[in-house]
Amino acid sequence: MSIKTKMTTAMCLALGFGLAPAVAQEHTKSLDVNGIDNSISPKTDFYHHVNTKWQKDHPLTAEYSRYGQFNILNDSSNNRIQRIVTGLAATNPKPGTNAFKIATIYEQGMDSVRRNREGAAPIKAKLAKIENTKPEEMGDLFRYMHRYESSPLFGVSMMEDLGNSQVYAMYVSGGGLGLGDRDYYLLNDKRNKEVRNAYIKLIETQMGLAGYSKKDAKRIAKNVLKVETLIADSTWTREESRNLPAMYNPRTMEQIEAMYPNLPIRAMIEDMGISVPEMAIVTEINTVKQADNLMKSLADREKKDLYLWDIVSGAARYLSDDFADASFEFSKVMSGVQQQRPRWKKSLGTVEGVMGEGIGELYVEKYFPESSKVYMEGLVENLRKALGKHIMHLPWMTDDTKYEALKKLNAITVKIGYPDKWKDYSLLQIDPNLSYYENMHNAGLWAFDRQLEKWGKPVDRTEWGMTPQTINAYYNPMNNEIVFPAGILQAPFFDPESSDAENYGGIGVVIGHELTHGFDDQGCNFDADGNMVNWWTAEDKEAFDKLTQGLADQYSAVEVLPGLMANGQYTLGENIADQGGLRVAYTAFLDSQKKKGVDITTEKIDGLDPLQVFYLNFANLWATNIRDEEIRNLTTGDVHSLGINRVNVSLKNIEPFMKAFSVTEGDAMFLPESERVIIW
Repeated sequence: MSIKTKMTTAMCLALGFGLAPAVAQEHTKSLDVNGIDNSISPKTDFYHHVNTKWQKDHPLTAEYSRYGQFNILNDSSNNRIQRIVTGLAATNPKPGTNAFKIATIYEQGMDSVRRNREGAAPIKAKLAKIENTKPEEMGDLFRYMHRYESSPLFGVSMMEDLGNSQVYAMYVSGGGLGLGDRDYYLLNDKRNKEVRNAYIKLIETQMGLAGYSKKDAKRIAKNVLKVETLIADSTWTREESRNLPAMYNPRTMEQIEAMYPNLPIRAMIEDMGISVPEMAIVTEINTVKQADNLMKSLADREKKDLYLWDIVSGAARYLSDDFADASFEFSKVMSGVQQQRPRWKKSLGTVEGVMGEGIGELYVEKYFPESSKVYMEGLVENLRKALGKHIMHLPWMTDDTKYEALKKLNAITVKIGYPDKWKDYSLLQIDPNLSYYENMHNAGLWAFDRQLEKWGKPVDRTEWGMTPQTINAYYNPMNNEIVFPAGILQAPFFDPESSDAENYGGIGVVIGHELTHGFDDQGCNFDADGNMVNWWTAEDKEAFDKLTQGLADQYSAVEVLPGLMANGQYTLGENIADQGGLRVAYTAFLDSQKKKGVDITTEKIDGLDPLQVFYLNFANLWATNIRDEEIRNLTTGDVHSLGINRVNVSLKNIEPFMKAFSVTEGDAMFLPESERVIIW
């Protein structure tokens, strides 16, 4: 596993003391009807009808490549967390305590004077180790890199077995692309050449800062780009990477060693200090084969240059400001951002990456009332019942498959707010005498070792994949669970003082979205127990695939910038979930109002019909300003559609939306019934 990955993994700890009771916060309403731009008809462009005034009131600042409702909540969360962290530091905590560790990490992140004085010194010994390795020691160096530093060429890691989610399995995977996506290496249009040139400049600059001459830095950049391009040539496309069954290739260890004779996979697992399994799972057979070929064909100098860059790129964010400046110049090309984040935000991000759940325990005690959790539990069950109704009445699905779908739906576990069991970080060592980089590197190793301790044990399904303060939510197919951290349970997503229409159009759609992920083009591969098992009849799967292709085609027809089309196939899972969330939340809202005895045909909310408010607040969630560079970047690498498409393309398939706003044939938001795609 990559230390770079480990360093950015959310690591959590339990703190042994409490805070004062929750304090009153300024109330923010979910939907401001005065912000609606009536000069833009909802029949023409619903997204801008709702969000144009918001966009004018929230112009992009130099710090951001995009700014939306999520960013507003994230800024609020950061301010809260900063108060928690600095408050801990002010108590002069005892060395070794959790408070001391949190305060030390934050203070080291803020201490630019020390980091600028140290420069690249914290990594010099590692660079020398690579440079001084003799030819006969190159195999040992490769194993050292994989165990303690990064994952050059490919990776070996541990995760739940896709075929049996109750146990852990070993995975052998391709990888090693610093730019993330294969197209950046393989396409020769103006944009991708620009990205490659910026990447070369980044490598040359940061290797120079690490002490290398211009000549050597250029050689390193050339070799890194050469190797990564060769890896990219065998890497799956974005669309292919969504085919989970194709990634499940169990092989015996003997078969793997025969397939990849140049990769020391058995020895690498032994280096982890765990037993070598009889079987491992290969995710991308050809990509790992390319790593095997490169392991044999690359010259020692090329390998060393690759390893050197792995060290420098993984350490850069923890070194002197000139490393950060070089990284920022690269970010300007990738996303269009014009100003670096403030130092305190960077430092806070590191603290959360290492000890996020410990901070989360304090966050929920101070900012998350138990009443919100209770309210959410009721909402989730209403949404679950609504999705059940939809499944039962699907015209394209047979009864046998419906039975399995309902079985899976009823088995979905719900986690709201925060974990029932907080993680123990007592063995994590943070030493203020060590450099910022050394502490963060050690934290990554500690997290990796903690993961290895799970080997041979049942999967712990109580663990969370996000911290409580995260402004997001997720569905985990292998646990068959939906998770809603406390952070997202704020306006405009959720507000106890707002109308049901706003809450169902906000967090209700989010709940429906996550539930539907269990039945999107990837989630549909997993059964009620979280195992990758086919529970579909051939007839129903064919009907499902036809519908999903129709939805993908709708999004792929959208031009997001001149000459750049959206990728409906790559964003398919999120698009299915967006549509499902809208439809299921609508049904749940109607059911809730009927149960309360509310007649939504006569009810008014700020002069608007409740169903109009429902859809208005949904669109309000995706209010965003974004730079063109970031649009290109997200279209290449993000599985989510752009906010405008999450609203306008989704709603064109929704009949109740058209009725709520009197959308008819000839209107831009109208889609003929024969062209609409309804899946869940």
